Parts: sequence; structure tokens; C-alpha cells
Amino acid sequence: MSLEYQNAVKDLAFKYGPENLVVMLGFLDMDLIEIQAITMTDGDPSGVGSLSGVALRLKVYHILEPEIKSQIPQDVYQEQIGLMAITAGPEKIAKISELLQQLRTTR
Repeated sequence: MSLEYQNAVKDLAFKYGPENLVVMLGFLDMDLIEIQAITMTDGDPSGVGSLSGVALRLKVYHILEPEIKSQIPQDVYQEQIGLMAITAGPEKIAKISELLQQLRTTR
């Protein structure tokens, strides 16, 4: 995650309160999903960015998670996210959901 993005997230969290923010991820690489989620909850694990040592405890979701999908009109979801969902497939979507659910409940 870029330093600029970390700074923006940190500023928003301090301005509005982390309880009022949600982070939405939208890529399919499991390692990146985990690193981004950890950065948003526990702080930058690389120790380099402005979120190093800053545990914002933000809620992190993925656009493919069922609870997010259910909140988006079906036609919009299909138009904007449908191809990603097909590419990922149900098994990967389940793995993404499981990973993020675990991070949300243990942090």
C-alpha cells in the first residue's frame, strides 16, 4: 500500500473515527488481501508506512463477500463486479470471505 494511501486512511480515521469507516477491497490475490486487511486493522506489517504501529481497527470487507453483494442492486453488481466474481469463482469467494471474517472477529 502506498504511503500516500496510508496517510489518507490515517487522516480519515482520525477525522471521522475508525468506527465510522469501512475499507472495501477489490483485488483477488489472497496475499494482498491479507496484507491490506492487516494494515487496516493492526498497522503496516512492513514497518515502513505511516500506519506502522498504528492499529486503526478498521472493518475490512471485499466487494465479493455475500453481505456486500446483497447491498448492491443486482444490475449494478453484474455490470461492475460480475466479471470479477466469475473470474474468482465460488471457492475463492468463500476463501476471501472466510479470511476477512476471521480478521474482523479476532481484531
